Amino acid sequence: MIHLSLDDIAQVTRGTLHNTPDPAKQVTGPLSFDSRTVHAGSLFACLKGRTLDGHDFAAQAVADGAIAVLADRPVNAPAIVVPDVLEAMRQIAHAIAAEYTGTVIAITGSAGKTSTKDILQTVLALDGPTVANTRSFNNEIGFPVTVSRVEQTSRYLLLEMGARGKGHISALCDTVRPRIATVLGVGSAHIGEFGSRQAIAAAKAEIVCNLPEYGVAVLNADDPLVAPMARETTARVLTFGTGDACDVRAVDISTTAHGHPTFVLQHAGRTASVELAHIYGRHNVTNAVAAAATAIAAGIPLDRIVRGLEHATLASGGRMEVTTRPHDGVTVINDAFNASPESVLAALDALADIAGPTRRRIAVLGEMAELGDEAALWHDKVARAVISHRVHHTIGIGGPHTQQLIITIRDSGLDATGVDPANDLARQIDTHLRPGDVVLVKGANALGLETVARELAAMRVQRDA
Repeated sequence: MIHLSLDDIAQVTRGTLHNTPDPAKQVTGPLSFDSRTVHAGSLFACLKGRTLDGHDFAAQAVADGAIAVLADRPVNAPAIVVPDVLEAMRQIAHAIAAEYTGTVIAITGSAGKTSTKDILQTVLALDGPTVANTRSFNNEIGFPVTVSRVEQTSRYLLLEMGARGKGHISALCDTVRPRIATVLGVGSAHIGEFGSRQAIAAAKAEIVCNLPEYGVAVLNADDPLVAPMARETTARVLTFGTGDACDVRAVDISTTAHGHPTFVLQHAGRTASVELAHIYGRHNVTNAVAAAATAIAAGIPLDRIVRGLEHATLASGGRMEVTTRPHDGVTVINDAFNASPESVLAALDALADIAGPTRRRIAVLGEMAELGDEAALWHDKVARAVISHRVHHTIGIGGPHTQQLIITIRDSGLDATGVDPANDLARQIDTHLRPGDVVLVKGANALGLETVARELAAMRVQRDA
């Protein structure tokens, strides 16, 4: 963290020091809102949740190493008492960003943000110290925590920006203004909240509108709702995709026998063959090319970019996380962190690539959420994709839309069943598996299928033990 004194923070947040004998004491660690992850020298934010109140953990946080806490009332610990803890976190992040002299890069899109961030972080780290969101810390709570981790020696601050409504991304840009902004695509995630894909596009375009004139907008030219965003900025525009007119382009896309994507990267008359040797799913080629284009915008040489792509992993977890059980050779694809319609279709493609022509394909599909009036349409499209890929057995989890998906698949002559979410899901799924199967686990985050997938991947190892 770029160091600030308690007195500095009180001034930035318009707060009042309480029970702080040394106002000049420096906060040297990042913000935290989880008392289990407090760092020495940090500042603990007492946020109120649905069931827990961070104020109740203030004393413990200080005992564990926090210098003080942010609170909206006096507590039994050194504190900066502020009118609004969440707004104070934003103000602190803004103050830190104002002192930071490195390159700020922001990424948004309906799907692929975290995967692209993970890939790009690997590339950027080859060029200099890089701070990026952990997992999907991309909203008004996680965003200030990420910014607070930056140091003056950090060459890059890489920020994933999420939105659930108009103005959300603009608010994040008000906190930290990016110099490079990348828009991956506009899909149907959260369409039930936004109302239309056009409204989603307008929200994503806020990241481009907030660029300075000396900035760079990195845009997906393959997406008809992203490409026009070039008109929303006076910054330089760099495009990526697969089309002939793209500045940074992927061609000859394929997969290895093990399901790892390969492609040829083209830019400014140069070409390079790339294998994403630690990543699965050909849809990640788009994410990799987006990362490459963003790195080019930052001035990183192409050979260094290629090296980063080939070493990249999806470190945030729950995204094309592939594990093979040693006991019976069952391969579990954990892609269950979330499930936009487009990402479910892409995951089914990946299931087919990884299984190849000889292994049985099993799809565990949870109901997709936040789709509004389009929910039935999208679940039917997923059912048609399952049928097209000849998935041997589909296991549905969720409500009425999933039940209809199961019926549609059964009517095609393929096997499909539902399971009882109140019982042990991993064991229920395991009863349908045979040695050598490839099983995809995919569903809305609220279903908790990420944990189920990990239990399933470890199940026979644990049983033998």
